[in-house]
Amino acid sequence: MSKALFDKYGGFKSVSRIVMDFYDKVLDSDQIGDYFDGIDLPKLIDHQTKFIAALLGGPVSYSDDRLKRAHASLDLSHEDFDEVSRLLSETLAEHDFAPHDIDTVMSEIESRRTSILSIGRP
Repeated sequence: MSKALFDKYGGFKSVSRIVMDFYDKVLDSDQIGDYFDGIDLPKLIDHQTKFIAALLGGPVSYSDDRLKRAHASLDLSHEDFDEVSRLLSETLAEHDFAPHDIDTVMSEIESRRTSILSIGRP
């Protein structure tokens, strides 16, 4: 992905606001909110800001191995993943992302599903 989406939507400052709004939804979610009890939220938001920036073609990269290590102990399900995807898509729309740009981001997220979920891993 080119840097176009990262630049188009305002770089890190904008991504940071998106991620903070996204986590407001995540913490309120009955499906996934409990995963974040006792989590260092500012640290998580910092990591997530970099991850979303990477998905938008920003100057950060995350390897599949890093994603696997970060999520290995969480025992996430497909339903959890789908909820995160739904909330992120909703948040991007609220931040005036064009529908085709949301599709691009969601495609990037979907391509990492097997790295994030622990189900089915050897």
